[in-house]
Amino acid sequence: MGQFTSEEKEAMKAEAGIAACAFVENGMKIGIGTGSTVKYTILELGRRIREEGLDVVGIPTSEATEKLSIEQGIEMVDWSNCQYLDLVIDGADEFDSDLHLIKGGGGALLREKIVAESSGGMIVVADASKKVEILGAFPLPIEVNPYGWEQTQRRIEAICEGEVVRRGPDYVTDNGNPILDAHFGPNIADPVQLEADLRSISGVVEVGLFTDTADVVVLAAPGGCELIRKPTARL
Repeated sequence: MGQFTSEEKEAMKAEAGIAACAFVENGMKIGIGTGSTVKYTILELGRRIREEGLDVVGIPTSEATEKLSIEQGIEMVDWSNCQYLDLVIDGADEFDSDLHLIKGGGGALLREKIVAESSGGMIVVADASKKVEILGAFPLPIEVNPYGWEQTQRRIEAICEGEVVRRGPDYVTDNGNPILDAHFGPNIADPVQLEADLRSISGVVEVGLFTDTADVVVLAAPGGCELIRKPTARL
């Protein structure tokens, strides 16, 4: 995002986050993602609830999202009384032309994937800097079991040419698991296969590759928002 000022970055995030709310209708059950762009989605949903009487309930993907959502008056439900979500709105660290994603920079990838796979459609909010030709410049987050994480790291290193580093000695996700950031570089030409390869390693809890999951990207650029829709989009 080096070509944009911090003010421009925030303005684009706000634009995308708010524009995604156009997909939200009364009576929906929605998954609410995590991150600096989704924050604006939550704020806009709160405004619509207060000013327009919007009636929705949500399942959050992180404790931080849950806290902000409750502050904004969005009713939270849990999986004990919700089997299916109409849609999820979430961010991404990178996306390619097939709308494959890298997610997990904020550490919520496991919950984000559970929510995404339980939803009738996925809307990604992103600014122009997140669009890439080939995934991988952003380090790939991999959530791992605490037991034997060093051995899991070694097995990941066997298929990653770059560094695989633990995200801080004391960092754990909301689920109590470490994250390893794998520096593949912009070389992930087959994210579907790489996701399968990484998930086959014992100790890997979840991989920050979201393949064939997103339906629409709400892309904000200085000139305005663009909707990028996959040909097979469910929305």
